[in-house]
Amino acid sequence: MVDSTDSRPDAARQRIVKRWLFGLFCATWVVSCLYPPYPQELILQHIPTGLAIGALIVIDRFQALSLHSYAATLAFLLLHLLGARYLYSNVPFDEWSQMLLGFDPSVSLGWRRNHYDRLVHFCYGLLFVGVIREFLERRLALSRAASHVIAIGMIVASGTIYELLEWFIALALSPDAAEAYNGQQGDMWDAQKDMALALGGALVGTLIAMCRDQRASLRAAPADQQSV
Repeated sequence: MVDSTDSRPDAARQRIVKRWLFGLFCATWVVSCLYPPYPQELILQHIPTGLAIGALIVIDRFQALSLHSYAATLAFLLLHLLGARYLYSNVPFDEWSQMLLGFDPSVSLGWRRNHYDRLVHFCYGLLFVGVIREFLERRLALSRAASHVIAIGMIVASGTIYELLEWFIALALSPDAAEAYNGQQGDMWDAQKDMALALGGALVGTLIAMCRDQRASLRAAPADQQSV
């Protein structure tokens, strides 16, 4: 029997929520560009932001994303806005943590570099693996298991391509500008660690999704047994 429930009200509500989220993101983007501490590098940092927002608009227009995927994409871009303002290497999370919590992460944990870029690479895998999996299931009709595996592979591949693009851009810049843009902070294994963190985030995101699916199937099982 076909469910006669009209899904159009739900779709309309999702569009409204998406517009609010998009508006809040754009307002945050503008605020993040006010009185930037590193104005010369700001445009270069926000080229990916503009490309990502353009892609989000086009994709959502022709193949509406779920609200979860839409919000996950904007959440990642919000992390990028903060990193872009401070060139990632200079995000003052130590000062903010000390002011709000009385706790200095770098001193307490013995960190010798700013790890905000590591967080963003981990969150790339964590937040985007579900977006890619949704696309694979809806557009290519792949099974859930296949979508999990391919989504993780695409996170690794896209992270590798990004690191290669950073390398090519660095070759075209002066050494000082390249260091400011890449944010290696003297770590010769920076690219490899970034890719590993993206993979780790994707694995964690996939594990969370699998646990969520398992809980949903367990909740549905009694109802299925009663209907037999």
